[in-house]
Amino acid sequence: MRVHICAVGRLRGGPEAELISDYVTRFDRTGRALGLGPLSVVEVEDRKGGGMPGEAEVLRRAIPKGALICCLDERGKVEASTAFARRLAGWRDAGRSDVAFMIGGADGIDPALRADADHALSFGAMVWPHMLVRVMLAEQLYRAASILAGSPYHRT
Repeated sequence: MRVHICAVGRLRGGPEAELISDYVTRFDRTGRALGLGPLSVVEVEDRKGGGMPGEAEVLRRAIPKGALICCLDERGKVEASTAFARRLAGWRDAGRSDVAFMIGGADGIDPALRADADHALSFGAMVWPHMLVRVMLAEQLYRAASILAGSPYHRT
C-alpha cells in the first residue's frame, strides 16, 4: 500500500526537512517487506489565496484516485501508536492500494474535505505547527511499520 503525506505549504531546508527525509527512508526500508510503501510527501500551495477552500481544492488534486483519505485534525481520533499500526495494517489488508494523509495549512482542513475523509486522526488537543505535524506523522508511520515488523524501536 502506497502512503502519501499531502500537505499545504513548502518545507524548505532545515531540521524538519532532515527529520522527514530520515523517517521516510526508515519507513520505506522497514515497510517494504510488510507491503507498505513507498512513502511520498506531496507539497501543495494555494497560489490564488483562496483560504481553506482553496487549500482543499489543491489537496484534492494531490490525492491519488481511489485512495483512502485520512485528515490530520484536532477533532480526529487520538490513537496509541499500536492502534495506529493496526489501523494501517487493516487498511493494507483490506486491499487499499493508497492512503493519503492530509495536513492543512495554518487554519487546518476545510470542513468539506474533512467531511469527505475516511478517517480523521489527531495528535492531541493541542494545536501543532503544520510543518511539525509532518515530522510527527512521518515518525509515527515509521513507528507503525516497526511495530508491525516486530522491531524493538517501539517499546511498550
